[in-house]
Amino acid sequence: MGTPETAREPCPDRILDDIGGAFGMGAVGGSLFHFLKGAYNSPGGSRFLGGSQAVRMNAPRVGGSFAVWGGLFSVFDCSMVYLRQKEDPWNSIIAGAATGGFLSMRQGLGASGRSALVGGVLLALIEGAGIMLNKAFSEQQNVPIMIEEPASAPASMGLPGGDSGQPVPDPSSSNTSSSSWFGGWFGGEKKKEEAGGGGIKTVILESFDAPPVPSFEFK
Repeated sequence: MGTPETAREPCPDRILDDIGGAFGMGAVGGSLFHFLKGAYNSPGGSRFLGGSQAVRMNAPRVGGSFAVWGGLFSVFDCSMVYLRQKEDPWNSIIAGAATGGFLSMRQGLGASGRSALVGGVLLALIEGAGIMLNKAFSEQQNVPIMIEEPASAPASMGLPGGDSGQPVPDPSSSNTSSSSWFGGWFGGEKKKEEAGGGGIKTVILESFDAPPVPSFEFK
């Protein structure tokens, strides 16, 4: 997720973008505010007409004031980007303080200083809230997804992988016991040969001597 600084338009286009956005915000907000105010102050029966007249008179003025503030803010912001050669929240804070002080210059240095302080604090709060929200969203995206594995089958079912608690017979021992029993029964001998490198044992059983093959030649 991009930061608020990197998500904005580049500096030449940022000024026009902020002027348009500020004008739209002021026009919509001012229209709503002055419509409610005009309707409240109008006599009964003509509240809608009074609210509409208040919107026509005051909404463009509020939108223009917002556009001037947004344009000056963008100009100071782009100037700080050019001077400092980097994008960070300090540019917006300084631009907000400079905008507030510049708009209150005609009222004296005291009023200009107070407006600059208010603008800087306001922009610091906005930038801090944006950084916190950005950090919270990035942490939510980086949370690993936990996948629950299915529980292993009980031992009584006899499925593969289940530990039934009973000793497993060794196949080599069973082969040895059966071969020795077979050899002892027929009186033969048992020989074992180990395969070289494979670890596999080959068992060769020799039973009793086979009887001679009868010949059917006429004597």
